[in-house]
Amino acid sequence: MKIGLAQINSLIGDFSGNVERMSRMVDEARKKGCQIVIFPELSVVGYPPRDFLDRPAFFEASCQVLPAIEHMSHDIAIIFGLITRNDRSMGKPYRNTAIFMHRGEIIAKAHKRLLPFYDVFDEERYFEPGDETPVVAWQGFNFALTICEDIWNREGILPRKFYPVDPVEELKGKARKLSAIVNIAASPYFVGKIEQVIVPLLSRVARELNTPVIYVNQVGGNDELIFQGHSMVVTPAGEVVCRGASFKEDLVLFDLNSMSGEVRQDYSSSVDQLIDALCLGIRDYVKKCGFPGVVMGLSGGIDSAVTAALATLSLGADRVWGIAMPGPYSSPESFEDAKELSERLGIRFHLVPIVEMFNSTCGALSDLFKGLSPDVTEENIQARLRGLVLMAISNKFGLLLLSTGNKSELAVGYCTLYGDMNGGLAVIGDVPKTLVYKIAERLNERYDRIPRRIIEKPPSAELRPNQRDQDTLPPYDILDDILELYISENMSFEEIVKRGFDRDVVEQVIRMVIKNEYKRRQAPPVLKVTTKAFGSGRRMPIAHGYKEV
Repeated sequence: MKIGLAQINSLIGDFSGNVERMSRMVDEARKKGCQIVIFPELSVVGYPPRDFLDRPAFFEASCQVLPAIEHMSHDIAIIFGLITRNDRSMGKPYRNTAIFMHRGEIIAKAHKRLLPFYDVFDEERYFEPGDETPVVAWQGFNFALTICEDIWNREGILPRKFYPVDPVEELKGKARKLSAIVNIAASPYFVGKIEQVIVPLLSRVARELNTPVIYVNQVGGNDELIFQGHSMVVTPAGEVVCRGASFKEDLVLFDLNSMSGEVRQDYSSSVDQLIDALCLGIRDYVKKCGFPGVVMGLSGGIDSAVTAALATLSLGADRVWGIAMPGPYSSPESFEDAKELSERLGIRFHLVPIVEMFNSTCGALSDLFKGLSPDVTEENIQARLRGLVLMAISNKFGLLLLSTGNKSELAVGYCTLYGDMNGGLAVIGDVPKTLVYKIAERLNERYDRIPRRIIEKPPSAELRPNQRDQDTLPPYDILDDILELYISENMSFEEIVKRGFDRDVVEQVIRMVIKNEYKRRQAPPVLKVTTKAFGSGRRMPIAHGYKEV
């Protein structure tokens, strides 16, 4: 039996467009002799639909495309994901459902049983869980239908067993011998997830049930979430025998009889994988939100250089506009580096000096600030004037403003509200500073576009004479290690100190993280590429009395 694993890039709420994407995949699968084609979780709807599910009209509209799918299945079986109504008098109104359809008839339904509630997930808010995991007998084969989290309730995979039921354990007691477990998924990307989590999970489930696991994952960017695709089949021996492409739509074939399939090329470098993830995040955000292009400030620093390079790689040079805005303390080298970067990338470049604007603003405030020494106030005025210029260009030309700050800066508040934090998307807001440099080096190995001086010079905001980041912050290699332990691994102050870090430095970093929660609450959406990004997956109060340091 030939099975097609069809990973598509669904747009949330674009029901007819999503079905058209499915139709193209079904046509291709049919031509290649497939008997079944499998699509990701909520493939008709797009994932995650979030509070659209509070709107009855959204659900009703999603049902209108079912006749088109029924027609598609006239000679081929289709497994796909959509929303169904919970017909019981109690509970949430809808279910997250997998449908097995053939010849226009629904052969089986599987309602998602384990509804994730952690990190970026909030499915308990919307869906009623299913009661059982169906095993579908079809053309001499027995398929267990599961949806994403249904196979995740394993010790060592989740921090603990979150759910009182375990569909995988229940399948061990099924009377019929399983031919395969089908798992349709919308599992967001983070660096290392496939290698460290997905493959070990699928291999473990396959071994436990002594049957292959067919995993079909969504691909594409939806707001801050990036979906890798990378659909696969894992044998009971733990071997990956079929694998789809990463970060693009794909159809790969798997033969259940011979236990063999098509295998797309995998990554040899995690940094290359990260670059492709960020590019997909940019490209889909721009496309799905309807922007003609992007604009950003070019400071001559590493962060804006990497952001510009990624944007150019994602969208093409003709859709990227870099703006240099030298201020009172900007060095000539910074402008030279920004200009050279734009020339190497081939993007549009424009100079808007802010010195006169800065002097005028300070003059207007001179009576109010009389007798007070210049401080961070004046530094922030410069940053906010740059933010004003960039937002004006964004408004006038309808471009998406990309924020260029990295995760390290966002964590400790080394950024200015209504200044460099302005924007509609924070491209590297989940990328630590040390990793930004690795991306820059790898981009230069591949394309040689970022001037060497940008990579080698000490990072500086240039908001006061001879300013350097390390005047205020610990060295970035130390800072990033502490932030990883505190934010991603939730270690306490004392646990981090026991790892060998200076007590005063750890205290400084933690205080800065806590103090600047209010800034992050007002930041643009951050593309999630680590296990714990700022945004919907990290919900900390701003006002509180908890004292850890």
